[in-house]
Amino acid sequence: MGKRLTTFIFVALVLGLICGLALNASISDGTAASQARLESLAGYFSIVTTVFLRLIKMIIAPLVFSTLVSGIAQMGDTAALGRIGARSLAWFIAASLLSLGLGLILVNVFQPGVGLNLALPAATAGSGLETSAFNLKDFVAHIFPTSMVDAMAKNEILQIVIFSVFVGVAITAVGEKAAPLVRAIDALVHVSLQITDYVMRFAPFAVFAAVAGTLTERGPKVIGQLAYFMGTFYTSLIVLWLILLGIGFLFIGRRVIELVRYIREPLLVAFSTASSEAAYPRMLEALDRFGVPPRVASFVLPLGYSFNLDGSMIYMGFAAMFIAQAYGIHLPIETQITMLLVLMVTSKGIAGVPRASLVVIAATMPMFNIPEAGLLLILAVDHFLDMGRTATNVIGNAVASAVVAKWEGGFDPPQPIEIEPLHAPSGHGPAREVESFREL
Repeated sequence: MGKRLTTFIFVALVLGLICGLALNASISDGTAASQARLESLAGYFSIVTTVFLRLIKMIIAPLVFSTLVSGIAQMGDTAALGRIGARSLAWFIAASLLSLGLGLILVNVFQPGVGLNLALPAATAGSGLETSAFNLKDFVAHIFPTSMVDAMAKNEILQIVIFSVFVGVAITAVGEKAAPLVRAIDALVHVSLQITDYVMRFAPFAVFAAVAGTLTERGPKVIGQLAYFMGTFYTSLIVLWLILLGIGFLFIGRRVIELVRYIREPLLVAFSTASSEAAYPRMLEALDRFGVPPRVASFVLPLGYSFNLDGSMIYMGFAAMFIAQAYGIHLPIETQITMLLVLMVTSKGIAGVPRASLVVIAATMPMFNIPEAGLLLILAVDHFLDMGRTATNVIGNAVASAVVAKWEGGFDPPQPIEIEPLHAPSGHGPAREVESFREL
């Protein structure tokens, strides 16, 4: 099913592109009435996308909880957990600095904002984005859940990770008495991934609706107006991909090429829906089939969703500097380095926040006398940029999981790329034991 679903998603992406542009061309005449009609049509398309994303979010919390607890239980000791956590965070910090630094370097090389010569807006002008929540106190407090039910209801992945770590460590400490609970959690993994299989069959329709709706409302003009900015940003993403895969090659060799083949479906889903959550369940399965042990993937992947958003990182530095260039604001190199370090810290609380990258940028720019209202320059094309940076987040987390797995002793035997119905993570998880599960 996996290969066919990837094909269907790609076909849906192309058809959505054609349909959206055709509807926009046939209706748009530059008047407010035609624009209102286009927005209404786009709203109908968004119903399909919203339903799909809600179905995905429905399964994220139980999937993260069950796979992470099961993975920790498989480790058998807290020393292994601490080692994997330390190695993961070390990789995330290095990758974040790389992404932010690359964004600042390439925006200075390409200079997409130079020559726009925009007039500075009023000092009181804002972007319309809420930025007050981004401070160290609230971020640290937000990491720890007040209620597991509340964390799961809101899909707060980092809070779910914290609670799951406590549960997994407690199960390890209790030992044999917790064996029935471990079996129940393994069963929950089976069920969660079977539900995922059902939901993902709806993905091509959601991809078609997401692309068609966006292009119906905005048309090709919105891309043309900032084409150079978009082109240079996507060029930067390609460079980041090559660097990440190159670093991955240093650790896992030629298998990094196989890794890209295994994650092509979640990569395409992430790109077309601009949602990392939509790709998460399939990413977990793809990494399992590639050979990443479940105790590694089930820990590194959800943690990466909070701390290893490479595409979002490169965008923050790139977008902030683009806006400064557009207003003719010169920032010396030492100021840019300071901005990099500030973004490095503030970006770690963005998981689960709508338009999270924009919110972090808006909160950071006033510190360097860059008009916050400058974000309005790129809001129109942000969805198209979000597609690229979301796909990059998927690549970054896939490479991180594979490298940590290599550090932890290597890979499990790989499985075929095609994903059959009834699947789940390897090891003590169902993908490797699916036949015995069916016998039950």
